[in-house]
Amino acid sequence: MAERPPLHVLIAAPRGFCAGVDRAIQIVELALERFGAPVYVRHEIVHNRFVVDRLRDIGAVFVDELDEVPGDRPVVFSAHGVPKSVPAAASERGLHYVDATCPLVSKVHRQAERLIADGRHILFIGHAGHPEVIGTFGQVPQGSITLIETEADVATVAVEDPATLAFLTQTTLSVDDTAAIVDALKARFPAIQAPRSEDICYATSNRQAAVKAIAPLCEKMLVIGAPNSSNSLRLAEVAERLNVPSRLIERATDIDWDWLGRPSTLGVTAGASAPELLVREVIDALRTRFEVIEDQAEHAAEGMSFKLPRELVA
Repeated sequence: MAERPPLHVLIAAPRGFCAGVDRAIQIVELALERFGAPVYVRHEIVHNRFVVDRLRDIGAVFVDELDEVPGDRPVVFSAHGVPKSVPAAASERGLHYVDATCPLVSKVHRQAERLIADGRHILFIGHAGHPEVIGTFGQVPQGSITLIETEADVATVAVEDPATLAFLTQTTLSVDDTAAIVDALKARFPAIQAPRSEDICYATSNRQAAVKAIAPLCEKMLVIGAPNSSNSLRLAEVAERLNVPSRLIERATDIDWDWLGRPSTLGVTAGASAPELLVREVIDALRTRFEVIEDQAEHAAEGMSFKLPRELVA
């Protein structure tokens, strides 16, 4: 057997589950304990196939729309948040629902409501079609919020009264891209009102900063996360912008060994909805082909946690 080449694997920290994802998964697990199977979940509870499949195996049923939920079973709303019309429709049907919206997304929802009540028009920085964007737009009257995806959008957006503008952002965006868009907004609309605090969540910011810290030391980067996970996609982009070739993979079986080649140093990280078990799976797969020297980077420690719904823990 040929000798395995050495590979220094630099693992980003922090990585993987954030407090909002951890809370959402716990909510489904606790709902199953409290109400028994099946418990219905509207949309993926978080954007990770492994997590969704595991919850499905223990009795969760994932549906696209509320009308797929039987009247006698509970339903959980995903961590990304939902328009107000969804809990309203659930209440109208007499459904028992549990809202697993991340508290940091809920904070953006409340900000949107306050701004509209204050007579503002909101320019919302985000990605069209993302569940979080749909949920935030659904908190306020139609037409009171406009999506901004790029700096180019800032130059072309038509507004009635620049003096009444405010902006908010999706929580899982590129920190650098968003900063550039915000600068463009402030340059074009000097009176625009900024949020009281950063909307991009701590976990998104921290994971991007962790990639920036290790990328200059790496020849290539593997990002573990789902292709529909905004925060995971942003991690791969961050590395690419630092000229480090990167691949987003869902799990170890997705590694393209030809693409990987024989680097001397490989960076590994995971998006906020990817469990640590998948990181270990990737490291184990690397060990089958390389003599792996594993090293965990040092970065900001995270101690954030969110309360669970009282009805599930009382």
